[in-house]
Amino acid sequence: MIQVTPRIALDERELVCDFVRASGPGGQNVNKVATAAQLRFDAKNSPALDDETRHRLMRLAGRRLTGDGVIVIIAQRFRTQERNRADAIERLVALIRTAAEREKPRRPTKPTLGARRRRLDTKAKHSALKRLRGSPLD
Repeated sequence: MIQVTPRIALDERELVCDFVRASGPGGQNVNKVATAAQLRFDAKNSPALDDETRHRLMRLAGRRLTGDGVIVIIAQRFRTQERNRADAIERLVALIRTAAEREKPRRPTKPTLGARRRRLDTKAKHSALKRLRGSPLD
């Protein structure tokens, strides 16, 4: 089990990790060894997520989300499979943690009287400056 938050824990069987050839560091080794980790997580059907978190996660995933509701994370920063796999899992956990946070509702506020006065004074000064730039009347 991967503990994401106190209420969310992912079963490692939900994660599918494949290794593919990577670009980047590794020299000639990069042409022979598949070190990039491609992590797949079925967010749409995961029992670990509640509906609210699932919807936020799918919205946050952006281009990493497939049409089937699977999140694909590709990690190729490191030269070894183990470190790339760990990096991909860390990135998925960070994404789920972000999605698990509830957005605070915005409370509408009104500008203060002083702020309104300052705004109108600035507008009046700007208007006067523009009026002075015009051509003189006959």
